[in-house]
Amino acid sequence: MDSGDASGYSAGVDDDYESLLSTTDAELLKRAWRNEKAAPEILQFEAALVQRSREQIQLMEETVEEFSKNGVDPLTVSLYQMDLDRTLFLLRSYLRTRLQKIENYAFHIQKTTDLWNRLSKQEQNFAERCVDDMEQHLDQSVLSKLPQGFKSHLKQSSLSLADDMVPEPQLDQYVICRSKRFLGAFQLDDSGEEPVNIEANDLYALPYKSIKPLVESGQIDLV
Repeated sequence: MDSGDASGYSAGVDDDYESLLSTTDAELLKRAWRNEKAAPEILQFEAALVQRSREQIQLMEETVEEFSKNGVDPLTVSLYQMDLDRTLFLLRSYLRTRLQKIENYAFHIQKTTDLWNRLSKQEQNFAERCVDDMEQHLDQSVLSKLPQGFKSHLKQSSLSLADDMVPEPQLDQYVICRSKRFLGAFQLDDSGEEPVNIEANDLYALPYKSIKPLVESGQIDLV
């Protein structure tokens, strides 16, 4: 094998190794957590990943307990515990971020089929409780004291054409993102502006609404 073949083979191995690292459950959970924190709207619930992460957490907890009982080197136990703590933090923060979005946009999520279907069954139950609690609170504290035409939870008055009392995520806000691969010229909208040339691994500040399909398809990660 000549030097050119050797260098090409080495680069291929490095690329395969980087690809493998980026697809481990730990990295996938970190990616899901970052995307959820940065996206203004709630994203699709990563059901399979969450289930695998919970199983891994249980296995790591059992391993740490077994190592501690059997007198395994404290440094080894500490490393396993650090890995366990990191996974727990990521999973809890991912789930907590989603619950906060549900609390903030419960009415909007419930009435939008696409968003509703992004929730897990447990999150849907939580959203329904949030809506019920908010409706009850609004009825008791404000709406019961207003004239008949102003008693809606969704509209300012009976004359409103849209649900103008329902807060919605601002999809046109700018987010920091990174593409996993070269995407070339990408047209952000139909305003006629020049397309953005998206390179692999470069950081961009772009309107979330424009790159939303790329985030959902996994081509772009939010930072």
